[in-house]
Amino acid sequence: MVSTVSMAVDLGGIKMRNPLNTASGTFGNGVQFEGFYDVGATLGAITCKGVAAEPWDGNPAPRLAELPSAIMNSVGLQNPGVEGFVERYGTYLAGLREKGCQVICQIAGHSLDEYRRATELFEELAPFASGFEVNISCPNIAAGGAAMGATPNAAAEVMSAVRPLTDRPVIVKMAPHDVAEIGRALEAAGADALSLINTIPGMAIDVHTRRSRVARPTAGVSGPAIHAIAVRMVWECAQAVRIPLCGIGGVASGTDAAEMILAGATAVSVGTANLYDPTCVPRILSELEQWAAEQGVSDINELIGAFEC
Repeated sequence: MVSTVSMAVDLGGIKMRNPLNTASGTFGNGVQFEGFYDVGATLGAITCKGVAAEPWDGNPAPRLAELPSAIMNSVGLQNPGVEGFVERYGTYLAGLREKGCQVICQIAGHSLDEYRRATELFEELAPFASGFEVNISCPNIAAGGAAMGATPNAAAEVMSAVRPLTDRPVIVKMAPHDVAEIGRALEAAGADALSLINTIPGMAIDVHTRRSRVARPTAGVSGPAIHAIAVRMVWECAQAVRIPLCGIGGVASGTDAAEMILAGATAVSVGTANLYDPTCVPRILSELEQWAAEQGVSDINELIGAFEC
């Protein structure tokens, strides 16, 4: 259908033709889905898989386990490093920008120095990047494995380390806890937008072997099972900050995306649904456009944060 509603949104300076984005790690870097639909002509933006300054091997197998209405993953941000990423995907990603799909590159690191180095490399080597998403859920090796953004001060430190190194928009990918307090700290440190939530830590035990169903005792849970939690956290964060949000968590339909927008999200990322239905994005976009038209508005921005209690 041809939408009668303007679907364009501005995610902290990243101007998207529609609110649909992809959650990092669930969409590869776009090219993997070209056999299902024209990625560059469909999405408002893609968020690439997290990349560090140097290659990471990631966690040992098994890395994935299926749960009722969810997936558990312990991939460990395996990546080829910024130079390898640009060499492998740079030409394709530049082509997405030419088609009007914004490209958000995710920055990963285990220390402030690693975040700085990755940002500097992206600035030098990735002119196709519309902006950057900083993943503050990476473990801080120097602090015994706690997430880099586990507290407001720690999150602000990462943001403050990255902010002076780029004039492009910087989004921060938040862990699913203390989102209002940490969101305020990130806004004060210069973040242009926030994306939330990341996966929720969980466990799955094989009762026959008495071992974890993935290689580590705990892993990140994503998918429809966490959607209501994600909507609640988007709403909480939206009450605390003035910068735009990208809502992530169990989005598998236009209705799911609409909930995120009503809760306060400017953009919405599709994650786990890509893994079990690689054709889902065009359908979700069509459903979202239909919903917006039924609301009687001329612009999708009129519906951002329009939840009434």
